[in-house]
Amino acid sequence: MIDPSTRFVDIHYHAGVDLYQRRHTTRVAGQRYAEQQGWVVAKSHLGSTAAQAWEARQDGLPVSGSLTLNMISGGLDVRAIEQSTYQHGQDSPMRLVVYLPTLVDLHASTLQRTPFHSRMDAARLGRLRVSDESGQLRPAVHEVLRAARDLPVVIATGHANRAETLLLVDAALALGLDRLLLTHPTHPMCGLSLEDLASLADLPEVYVEVTALGRLLGHQDPLTFANVVRSHPRIIYSSDLGQPNQPNVVDWLNISQCWFTEAGLADVEVAKMTMSTPMSLLAH
Repeated sequence: MIDPSTRFVDIHYHAGVDLYQRRHTTRVAGQRYAEQQGWVVAKSHLGSTAAQAWEARQDGLPVSGSLTLNMISGGLDVRAIEQSTYQHGQDSPMRLVVYLPTLVDLHASTLQRTPFHSRMDAARLGRLRVSDESGQLRPAVHEVLRAARDLPVVIATGHANRAETLLLVDAALALGLDRLLLTHPTHPMCGLSLEDLASLADLPEVYVEVTALGRLLGHQDPLTFANVVRSHPRIIYSSDLGQPNQPNVVDWLNISQCWFTEAGLADVEVAKMTMSTPMSLLAH
């Protein structure tokens, strides 16, 4: 059961071990979030943080895990989801988040990044999209969605583009999946518009992520941010941080509060997108 004193949930924090150097390990990240009365979901592009999250919780830390289905971790394989589910244990009040591939294309990033391992070349790790050459979802994606229907996990769209994201929404609904997270859908690599998000408002299964990193990297100006956080009834605000040269947890919280005030958000609106909506998505 989650601590009743918890003030916020960050569903997207990059912790080591990962593709690149990170500010904290999963355990230390849990310590930093505990100090601020938060809960954190640890993420790694290299694969699963489920076991590290379980270990952190044994020390009383507010951490749950995730799995990213990139080629380097086995790709779109239901066995990887089952393994991470077992590693995550049965004590977590939060579901495991399963990200569809995030290494999908080589794209320029303004982030200054140092590989975690000297032998690792991100360009050679393999690229995997959820769609095939005909533009349809791969059969393995449908298998992943079916597995998520029966396991204590949440599927996130990863770095799917606009067309793929809309296909994923349709497929998830057709299979009876009760929750689907659109991973930072307004990021340029994903490409959904405010109109797209509004068109999905009446689908209670669909949740929409807005990240601090997107604002910090200049993908959103103040007006766009204010419009995005009001574009859909199930907005979840996350950090997408953990990079050594980006804000730490305390600074992120302080910056975010300034942005919320600037956007004219009421306390109840902030609490909804930082606590009650992510809890609705992740809780069993």
